[in-house]
Parts: sequence; C-alpha cells; structure tokens
Amino acid sequence: MIIHRAPWLLPISQPPIANGGLVVQAGRILAVGRFADLRRSWPRAELVDHPDTALLPGLINAHTHLELSHLAYLAQQPAPPTFTGWIARLLAERTKVATDDAAIKSAALQVLAEQQAQGVAAIADISNTGLTSELAAGFNGSLLCCKEYLGLRAQAVAAHLVQLHNESKEQACTGHAPYSTHPALLRALKARANRLGHVFPIHTAESAAEIELLCTGNGEMRNFLEERGFWDGSLQMMGQGGGSVKYLHQHGLLDSNTVCVHCVHVSEEEIALLGETGAKVCLCPGSNRYLGVGKAPVSSFLRHGILPALGTDSLTSNPEVSLWREMRLLSEDHPALHPADILRMATLGGAIALGVDKQLGSLEVGKKAAVIAVKLDRMPTNATEVLEQLVWQGEQHK
Repeated sequence: MIIHRAPWLLPISQPPIANGGLVVQAGRILAVGRFADLRRSWPRAELVDHPDTALLPGLINAHTHLELSHLAYLAQQPAPPTFTGWIARLLAERTKVATDDAAIKSAALQVLAEQQAQGVAAIADISNTGLTSELAAGFNGSLLCCKEYLGLRAQAVAAHLVQLHNESKEQACTGHAPYSTHPALLRALKARANRLGHVFPIHTAESAAEIELLCTGNGEMRNFLEERGFWDGSLQMMGQGGGSVKYLHQHGLLDSNTVCVHCVHVSEEEIALLGETGAKVCLCPGSNRYLGVGKAPVSSFLRHGILPALGTDSLTSNPEVSLWREMRLLSEDHPALHPADILRMATLGGAIALGVDKQLGSLEVGKKAAVIAVKLDRMPTNATEVLEQLVWQGEQHK
C-alpha cells in the first residue's frame, strides 16, 4: 500500500486538491484526498513524495491513425488549398510506400512510444490494414483498434458485407465518413458494433465540402469522388438545412456508442440532437487548424451537456501528435474555455467516449492507478493557476 503525495492533485471528477494524495494498492486507487487526512487513516502505508509536481489521470487520445505515421512529412509542408486536395495528396503518397511494411510499423511504434512518454493511458486508433492490433504489446496502456471500411458505390456493398461477416468478433469495425461509406454499409457496421458492444467512431462534419455534398450532391467533394470512380449517384441528399449529424441520425447511427470525430460544421439543432441521442464528440483542433477547415463550436457542446473528447488525428494532418499541444491549441482557439474543462476533455471526456470511464479518466476510488506526474514550472498558489499551467505548459514538463 502506497500513499502518493504531491503539492497538487487533480482528480478531474472534483476540484484540484492542494497538498493532496492518493492511496494505491495492487494498481487500484483506494482513496483520494488531502494528504494529512490520508496519512491519519493509513499511518503505516509507504510514502512516495512527488515534489514540485501535479498528479493527474493519464490522458486519453480518442482519435488517431498510427498506420499513417510514416507519412509525417506531409504535415510539415503547407496544406493544400482544399480539403479534397489534401485527401488526394495523402492517397498518392500512401500508394508510393504501401509495400514498405517495416517502415510503416517502425514509424507507428515510435509514435506509440511517444504517446506513452507523454502520459497517454488509452488510445483509439483507426486503421485500414489492421496494423494496430500488432502494436498493442508495445504500449503499456489500452489500445483500441477500430478497422475502418470505405466504399460509397452501391454495387460494392455486398462484398463489404461478406468481409464484415468474416471479421473476428474481437475486431471493432466502423465506417470512415458519411461521404465515403455507403449508408447501407454504415447501417450494417453500426448494427454489428451495437451487437458486440463496440464503440463506433466516425469522421463527421469535418469540412464544408462534406456538408455541401450531403446537402446538394455538388461541390469539390462530388468532383473528387467522380474523378476516382467512387460516385454512382446512390447517395441520398439531405437538402438545405441538412448536415452530417442529421444524416447519421436519419440512418439510425447516433446513440451512446457513437463517437462523432471533428464536428466542426454542425448546427445548434444538430448539437441538440447529439445530446438527445447520447452520441459522443471528439475534437481534433490541431488537425482542423492545419487543414484550415474551421473551429468546432466547443462552447455549444458544453452548453448542451456534451463533454467532448480530444484526439490528435494523424501526422498527415497534424505536425505533432501530442494531447498537450491539443489542449493548448484548444485554449488558443477558444479563450473563454475554462482550463478545467479542457483538462476534462483530455482525460474523462476521452474515457467516456471510449467507454472506459469506469477504469480511466479520473482519480477515483476503484479505478486503475493510471496516474501521471507533471513537473510544475512554478508553484501555483491556487487551483486556477495549476490548471492554466498544465494546459499551457504541460507538454514541456510531462
């Protein structure tokens, strides 16, 4: 039995505790509170002191693509002027190095190691190839691999359904996005996810081009799909006033196991719909900034009782895979956001979205002792100061 003591303890599920501590035994949290109270209750427990630090739960990266890590050079270049231009560049570069499995795996492992070093306790990874399942042994945390299905043409749906039927029950599966996966296939993927109790993450309302396609059937996304032979006219348009969230709801895809990733271009009505259905939201501010697709309406999510998760997306659309950086960028983009809410998104919000909040995301009795210690540059005098320092400088002292 060990008591961990620090100048500041951030349980996340309650306000920061000055001169706090937590009692840990066999990898589980037995108690959380003021150190003096814990020492009186457990006088013989071993003491581990963490001077000049803040203790908080491990971070949760709710959205990334590890198998694209070998293409990190793409986000070191200026982004193409259009969203579909970036997709085209990504597909072209991925095709060039598709056969270099060793390089792909090595780059993914490097990013995974960096995530662990940054204090990430759980990751939700989206994969087309199933590579992530080979990486789990190299990560001292929870690594959820979700296999992604693409295919908008109606005549390809049957073949995809056969493939889906043959998937292992342990393999979580999802669709890529409303503009790239046929609605019949999306419905089958969602039904399977619900039947097996799997989370269902899907790219949603990331770009204005996506909304234009779903509403009118026109625009740069339509041109992109036609040029590559992916368009067959079977996609049903929403008409004016539609949107990606409404599209997903129309096809019965929104519930508490659905994670809508990005959610930049969503209306107030759609945000209310997300809240009513219990669907989760994952924000990726770093990727959104690089691609220039806009900023998600974070305050509106919070106002509707939705605590978003945070994700880094991949190194093809984000110069750095770091949740600490995502927190800082989110604060830059939304100065009115309280740092406590931002930290909640990077921890408990992610855990709730991935369905692991009974084990991770906050420091509470019975949960796993997945705790990180962050060195404080200067000793805060109050709770707001420690929260601000973690959001703005945490990545420098992790």
